[in-house]
Amino acid sequence: MTFNEMIQSDKPVLVDFFAEWCGPCKMMSPILKEVKDSLGDEVTIIKVDVDKNPQAAAAYQVQGVPTLIVFKNGQPLWRQSGVVPKAGLINIFQQFK
Repeated sequence: MTFNEMIQSDKPVLVDFFAEWCGPCKMMSPILKEVKDSLGDEVTIIKVDVDKNPQAAAAYQVQGVPTLIVFKNGQPLWRQSGVVPKAGLINIFQQFK
């Protein structure tokens, strides 16, 4: 399944634009795992390495990492750069269910 097919889902899809060398990105990984463990199949989480996929980062004007974008039916509904705590992410998903 391609990136564009994945973000067309009718359930929220969180895309984490990250880089291997990014310290805050490393902090997001366990938070995203906890969110996935809490919400299960209610949400899809995709990680996109901006160094390996510069075209995806450019398409969504990702300037810094980590940048998190929530898509539903292909539309970006929410976006934030930097580390977002678990509770904040869960609240965002509740809004877009």
